[in-house]
Amino acid sequence: MYSPSHFAETRTDTLHALIEAHPLGTLVMQTADGLVADHIPFEIGAPSAAAPHGTLRAHVARANPLWRQAGAGALVVFQGPSAYVSPSLYQEKPVSGKVVPTWNYAVVHAHGLLRAIDDPAWLLALLERLTARHEAPRAAPWAVADAPADYLASTLKAIVGIEIPLDRLDGKWKLSQNRPPADRAAVAGDCAALAPLMAQLP
Repeated sequence: MYSPSHFAETRTDTLHALIEAHPLGTLVMQTADGLVADHIPFEIGAPSAAAPHGTLRAHVARANPLWRQAGAGALVVFQGPSAYVSPSLYQEKPVSGKVVPTWNYAVVHAHGLLRAIDDPAWLLALLERLTARHEAPRAAPWAVADAPADYLASTLKAIVGIEIPLDRLDGKWKLSQNRPPADRAAVAGDCAALAPLMAQLP
């Protein structure tokens, strides 16, 4: 990923926070048939000695050939908030007119080797964690245990777990860091989705 130094985000906790807020990742792998991309909701685990940037975990349908690529390199892209930036926001616009539009965004690229995990207990624990997390805001959260046992057992047979211990985690926060403070303030005021991230910039 092309990323000038002023747009680079390297803080692990900040990168993990974006993944947690936008967990639907695009998993890209090179296969015998060419590049393949799948869109999968992930959870991110804490860094460890074996995975210095954390570990991504998810599941896919057993019918999906992706899990058979175990051992190969994987790239997962997590797209955070983004917004069009109008040149009308810049102070230079009425002065010289020498301004152009752009697009601001925050994105994380996660790299590691794919592992396949065909273990019902591992899968059940993953489903329980994912469900608890995403059901939490609901007034009456659904739980995995609400499903009939036989139905749950058949569901577990139809999926395979995947795990990617991360050996590299790249972040790009393109948030007008190359513009004067007044321009950055105007962009933050105009782009509500990006304002919280812009406020967190060093």
